[in-house]
Amino acid sequence: MNPMHLQMREDIAKYRRMSGVRPQSFRDLETPPYWADHDAGLELLARQEWGLALPRLEEALQGSLAQVESCRASCEGPEEQETEEEEEEEDGAGVQGGLYEAIAGCWIRVLQCRQRCVADIATRPGRSLPVPDFFPSQLRCLYQAHAQVGNLSQAVENALGVLLFYPEDEAAQQALTQCQAQLGEQGLRLKPREDIQSFVLRSLGEKRQLYYAVEHLGARFQDPDPWTPEYLIPEALRAKLREDQEKKPWDHEPAEPQPWTHWKDVLPLEGVTLTQDARQLNGSERAVLDGLLTPAECGTLLELAQDAAGAGARSGYRGRRSPHTPHERFEGLTVLKAAQLAQAGTVGSKGAKLFLEASERVRTLTQAYFSPERPLYLSFTHLVCRSAIEGEQGQRMDLSHPVHADNCILDPDSGECWREPPAYTYRDYSGVLYLNDDFQGGDLFFTQPNALTVTAQVRPRCGRLVAFSSGVENPHGVWAVTRGRRCALALWHTWAPEHQEQEWAEAKQLLQEPEQEQAEEEEAPSREPGPEPPSRQPQWVHDGAGKVPRVREEL
Repeated sequence: MNPMHLQMREDIAKYRRMSGVRPQSFRDLETPPYWADHDAGLELLARQEWGLALPRLEEALQGSLAQVESCRASCEGPEEQETEEEEEEEDGAGVQGGLYEAIAGCWIRVLQCRQRCVADIATRPGRSLPVPDFFPSQLRCLYQAHAQVGNLSQAVENALGVLLFYPEDEAAQQALTQCQAQLGEQGLRLKPREDIQSFVLRSLGEKRQLYYAVEHLGARFQDPDPWTPEYLIPEALRAKLREDQEKKPWDHEPAEPQPWTHWKDVLPLEGVTLTQDARQLNGSERAVLDGLLTPAECGTLLELAQDAAGAGARSGYRGRRSPHTPHERFEGLTVLKAAQLAQAGTVGSKGAKLFLEASERVRTLTQAYFSPERPLYLSFTHLVCRSAIEGEQGQRMDLSHPVHADNCILDPDSGECWREPPAYTYRDYSGVLYLNDDFQGGDLFFTQPNALTVTAQVRPRCGRLVAFSSGVENPHGVWAVTRGRRCALALWHTWAPEHQEQEWAEAKQLLQEPEQEQAEEEEAPSREPGPEPPSRQPQWVHDGAGKVPRVREEL
């Protein structure tokens, strides 16, 4: 029921290493067989193995239809009113009164339960939302596979099945026309497959009764199906029901209001797209945005990280091992260190300047998305690379970065997060801007406050930003990097101006000085040769006795 549960994953990895344990020793007691057939069929379709996919897809459809029948039968069980909450739910089934009202109320509850069965069957174990259009999508796969192997009659029957749900479906209409043209008159006599035709007709009959109850008996009904024809819905209810369905697709899964609803209208950076919002990431105040960096810019920053590492710049990390795991190397670079290296000619100034610019892009987007009415300031910026150590990756059970929250001390046992030192309590929003994806592992994941149950996972790629609030609502970690080198910019933002990153401003000034000097030289009038003026002294010195770069557990 929790396929990404961290402790169970570690336990299973341990069991797999035990002598005598084989793959067939494991048996899944949670996933129904029709889901296994469904996933196997889709995988075979992706490999274009049509003949092998067909029996698995058919088993998946038959199995899911059988599960719907079992669910429908359970809807007719005995009524038990145990709590006031249940009584309130039953009150919504119909008006209270005499025998007629009681019978009507009982039947309405049965119909409501039956209509929810498809959504229940279409929800994977451990997930909270059903697969949309579960039966039409299975029929689409079936008619495609049948057409590929030459079973034109079966292809027509499945295409007609899709058209029972969506009469205007262009892909199904096109497939139907092509197959009927090859079959001739025989194709015109074919009908939709009987099991789907029976399912649709029965469901429509129940919907008709429920909408009558809504209109005349005061019942409530949230239709879970987007394919319900409009003519079934009483005209007075159509507008309201369609509006409610858009806001709350499934009556057990309320839609969450999203920040910055019209973000595309005010997007401050051209070419950036919102890939996943908080609802798609199964949490709150989370977002994935793509397009913050071009491939060339990612290459420039990767080169900066490589050159800095070659120069021995590791932002205060004395050893080559990661502070989080002995199986990886960890290299970090601050903006100020990058500027100093650029001034010394150790790294290119182009990469150091892009480092500053990219961090400002992240700050701008994070403020626009999460905090448009309140300014955000950068509190710390870090270019971090994690590299798998050769020969130490077999059967790894650790994480590249353990689960944590960014502004509080997470207590997984109680689910609380203590916002007190040594945590960076002033951090309000966090961001990770990825530079590459040519490595294994290293995905960012979010968990529940128990630090065990994974709620969402994001794969790094060049220019992808994962931004989120820094508190207990967003515990997160990083899967082990098992091959290659993973590089990203880790950034934190604050509402408190007194905690904004001073080194960022110093780095910007340091990188601007050569440009200013060059401009002054170009503007200065020619003069007679003479003694050189005293060399310009730096405004500050950063050595072992000076400012110490901040070093923390950065993503």
